[in-house]
Amino acid sequence: MSPVLEAFVEGVIKAGIVIGFLLSAFAGMTLAERKIVGRMQQRYGPNRVGPFGLLQPMADGLKLLLKEQLIPARVNVPIYIVAPTISVVVALMAFAVIPVAPAFTAGPYHVGWWIANPNIGILYLFAVTSLGVYGIVLGSWSSGNKYSLLGGLRSTAQIISYELAFGLSIVSAILLAGSLNLPTVVRAQDHLPWFILIQPLGFAIFSIGGIAETNRAPFDLPEAEQELIAGYHTEYSGFRFAMYFMAEYINMVTISALATTLFLGGWLPLSFGWFPGWLHWLNWFLGAIPGVLWFLAKVGVFLFGYIWLRATLPRIRYDRLMWFGWKILLPLAVLNVLITALYVSLS
Repeated sequence: MSPVLEAFVEGVIKAGIVIGFLLSAFAGMTLAERKIVGRMQQRYGPNRVGPFGLLQPMADGLKLLLKEQLIPARVNVPIYIVAPTISVVVALMAFAVIPVAPAFTAGPYHVGWWIANPNIGILYLFAVTSLGVYGIVLGSWSSGNKYSLLGGLRSTAQIISYELAFGLSIVSAILLAGSLNLPTVVRAQDHLPWFILIQPLGFAIFSIGGIAETNRAPFDLPEAEQELIAGYHTEYSGFRFAMYFMAEYINMVTISALATTLFLGGWLPLSFGWFPGWLHWLNWFLGAIPGVLWFLAKVGVFLFGYIWLRATLPRIRYDRLMWFGWKILLPLAVLNVLITALYVSLS
């Protein structure tokens, strides 16, 4: 088999595994969110379909698949149909460069726990994630509904506002690691402390920007029920309606995985590479646990934070959302990058 064909087959297999994982995470997150929020609000959550309600995501998916796919009279049909697909495809593409664990050697093959490992992986993420808004904007515009259009416009303005601060918070991690390659960023945190310890402000800005980028509470203004009926997806039904939420949950997993990679040490158990030698035994002991499990545990903690915020904080007013993004987050992000650049240049 030629090297090109081998690389193609490897990429297809990895892509299938990643897509299966993300779709499973989407189903699991819908159940976990309803269960956790239910407990936080002193109720049970889903507990009727299957043991402990574990088959609820399957029942929801089957229901949405069997529902009639209504198409309103005044929509732009081709764009209306394609828009949810754009959101899902872009959400799946973003995970391609996330390193889940270190590479390993199996016989003559050197296999990495990622679909692709470009030297500019972070720039790829910037490019792909910025395309996600097109699915929302095109879906809202093609629906022929003014409430949907307002939700799409809100989403566009919100993403533009928070993407600047979000991107600058990632730049601070890039400066510390000295590379745009994501596995290199993880390995840099084996010799330095986790970047969350060096960059607490950068991590806070990244977390807030990530929540706003995924349209999650308290920043879910594009789908504000009290103002916009249901926002950008008002005219969608059945499985097309579900595709928007599929993209949202997959984006949550991607943002959590990126936060783990950039600020929480990725697959590394702890950053003991910079500790005194007599503590290295602890790093060896924790390192006996596979890196992929450490990675998934950290991603799970970040996703729990998403759910906790939704159960705790009310939706903020739209003008305050924009004020906070432009007048608070962006200046802090610029200041953080300047201080980080000065620190790196002097060290």
